[in-house]
Amino acid sequence: MKQKIILLLIIFNTSIAFAFEVDTLIIQSKSMNKLISNIVVLPDNYEIQRGPLPVLYLLHGAGGNYSDWTKKLPEIKNYVNQYNMIIVNPDGGITSWYFDSPIDQKMKYETYISNELIEAIDKKYNTISDKSGRAITGLSMGGHGAFYLAFKHQDIWGAAGSISGGLDILPFPKGWDLEKRLGEYSKNRINWESNSVINMVYLLKPNSLKLIFDCGVDDFFYDANIRFHNKMKQRNISHEFISRPGSHNWEYFTKSLPYQLLFFNDFFNIIKLN
Repeated sequence: MKQKIILLLIIFNTSIAFAFEVDTLIIQSKSMNKLISNIVVLPDNYEIQRGPLPVLYLLHGAGGNYSDWTKKLPEIKNYVNQYNMIIVNPDGGITSWYFDSPIDQKMKYETYISNELIEAIDKKYNTISDKSGRAITGLSMGGHGAFYLAFKHQDIWGAAGSISGGLDILPFPKGWDLEKRLGEYSKNRINWESNSVINMVYLLKPNSLKLIFDCGVDDFFYDANIRFHNKMKQRNISHEFISRPGSHNWEYFTKSLPYQLLFFNDFFNIIKLN
């Protein structure tokens, strides 16, 4: 009996420590009329911080949810301490692709993240509430979503990344519920072409965004990433592109994030120096 009591106390104390570092923030989305859960990872010394902190929005992939990154990469709590930043893991729906669907008014994740979520985060937490302290990245569908949101809202984000991102959705007309978000490709080509991030490079303003993306050479999105990289080079758009061994899996994703965190930390520090 004594052993059971001790075990319960250990579990209770551990949950308190974990709750202090990781919040689950539930937001009522007005645009979609539903509750959406988001994880917010805070540095251990968050409560005694004197100044506001930068925020990285970290998006999940298709079939995932807001808890993916903290489940698959527990070290994420160490990263927020190392870089003294806040990481937000939004829920983007199973296959939202993070845009406002032109055919389904119940799917407005661009509006949710760019307006409702950011407003709630900046209101609740001690954040740098402008683009100098705000970055976004994600994996797979979230990689496409991060660039999509950053390209369309360069007044909100100062830096953006993509990990194994589906940067061109046009070769996948039957993939990941894209038909449900954009309509059948043969009948809705404008929807598809205008919402594929590879076709949105023209939106980029000079020196508006710091950009990084990477993809494994065995990834089914590798060709799209190479074409995206070449398109950026042709237009003389500054960016960092990393190509290395790996496939489309969590082994690659979790190894990629530390490189991107270094990139975003450099961005935040450069802004501070200026």
